[in-house]
Amino acid sequence: VLVGSLRAASVNRQLAETAVAVAPEGADVIVFDGLGEVPFYNEDIDVAGSIPAVEALRDAAGRADALLLLTPEYNGTIPAVLKNAIDWISRPYGTGAVKDKPVAVISASPSGNGAQWAHEDTRKAVRIAGGKVLEDVTLANLRARNHPMVCMNTAARRAGVAAHFRNIKLLGTTSGKGLVDIQ
Repeated sequence: VLVGSLRAASVNRQLAETAVAVAPEGADVIVFDGLGEVPFYNEDIDVAGSIPAVEALRDAAGRADALLLLTPEYNGTIPAVLKNAIDWISRPYGTGAVKDKPVAVISASPSGNGAQWAHEDTRKAVRIAGGKVLEDVTLANLRARNHPMVCMNTAARRAGVAAHFRNIKLLGTTSGKGLVDIQ
């Protein structure tokens, strides 16, 4: 699980932690906590083994059967920390850790937009990087106006199931109640 917010109490961090807590038995859902240590992508410094934080990210992504990306929306798009992680795991081009890997994206924001633009941009970036974005899994437009855990618990239970690639669509939350359609 890659979280696009470095803030300890962010809605997306809380959703990630809840997804870990409600993961189905036998599923290992692990949040990668080192994104703040990963430098901005620069091909000049992209030398195997030279940056421990990058090696840890690539190793974690490479070992995962699938990736779950959680993103807030900053100024109408993906936070730099998440886009940077996508850039690092997409390299070397054509063989990076994200290549052909199933990827689900969850966006959450207290804004009226619910991070929908960041959701779309994250899916686009992952698809271009070589990941197989799960088209039938949409957990977006999450608006947490109250305490994040009020509506996140339902979404995170669904995120745990989404990691198993069932057809789930979170239609939205408005006042703490998730509208979830499992097809």
